[in-house]
Amino acid sequence: MLGRIPIREIFRYALGVMVLSCCWPLGVLAQFPASPDSSEPVAVVGGVAISEAELLAEIGPQLQQLRNQEYEIKNQALDNLISRKLLEAEAQGRGIKVEELLQLEADSKVPEPTDPEMEAFYEGQKDRINRPLEEVKDQIRQLLKKNRQQQFRQAFLQSLRERTEVAVHLSAPRIQVSPDPSRMLGRPDAPVVIVEFSDFQCPYCQKAYPTVQAVLKKYGEHVNLSYRDFPLRSIHPRAEIAAHASRCAGEQGKFWEYHNSLFELPNQLGNDELALHAATVGVDTEEFKACLDSNRYDEAIERDVQAGMKAGVTGTPAFFINGILVSGSQPASVFEKTIEAELAAHGRGNAPAN
Repeated sequence: MLGRIPIREIFRYALGVMVLSCCWPLGVLAQFPASPDSSEPVAVVGGVAISEAELLAEIGPQLQQLRNQEYEIKNQALDNLISRKLLEAEAQGRGIKVEELLQLEADSKVPEPTDPEMEAFYEGQKDRINRPLEEVKDQIRQLLKKNRQQQFRQAFLQSLRERTEVAVHLSAPRIQVSPDPSRMLGRPDAPVVIVEFSDFQCPYCQKAYPTVQAVLKKYGEHVNLSYRDFPLRSIHPRAEIAAHASRCAGEQGKFWEYHNSLFELPNQLGNDELALHAATVGVDTEEFKACLDSNRYDEAIERDVQAGMKAGVTGTPAFFINGILVSGSQPASVFEKTIEAELAAHGRGNAPAN
């Protein structure tokens, strides 16, 4: 223990912060589209029937979230089972035990943390640790080494997977989400459609921006991106006005230039700064300001928010790749895995960008 905070928790905080990949609102209230009426009510109150459709209207988003969570739990368990089978097969082939295999191929190759590395970790966490470095140095060394051990084991598992035929048939839930054709980047007939629900004030959306740009560049005409607004009003007070501003820029054919400017220069969302973004990308600022003052996109933004909620979106960014949810600021490999599976399903294989 370091003060009142276990060092293990500090370590998880420092090295696990990357897991936090979404902006989350304080609360979400939504309605879900009604399913076809059931022949029998689910309840009757004072002679008034409550239909199954009404019930689903109350709990639809939560059910969708549960479906997504169920898939994530199954997918993680399946990955663990695949890893176990790969290790067992490799160990059996060599005539050794699994732990001996991991020791040989991973654990024995883990370097000892250096003093500068331990000092750097300590400096980043010393306010939380609140004890001298020398008192916790051994603990830091053990924790850093354990983290590296996991990285080396994962790398070894990845090498086994790459040279073994592995076919995964577990299907992610697909959610019907309509793109906005007026804010679409790429060919409308692309085999892979990405619908992004995002927030211009969300730091994780800003973090995801270069990853999405790289993915679009890699797959070219085989992928398109549609942007939809999901301002988290309870925690990002400037997100909605920024969404209005982007649509006003879109009136002059500059939505994507404006979108890029907001994400490339984050936290510049004051009214004067929004106008400066407009001028920078070649938007007529007088028309832009008149549009921004009109609030004429209130209903359109709300429609986006409601569509996102109905699809189970609770935080930003949220991406639907042909209806398959990728939640948060994920590495490019996560997008690529889903995109390539979709391209293969369309008979495109690993289609290169044109």
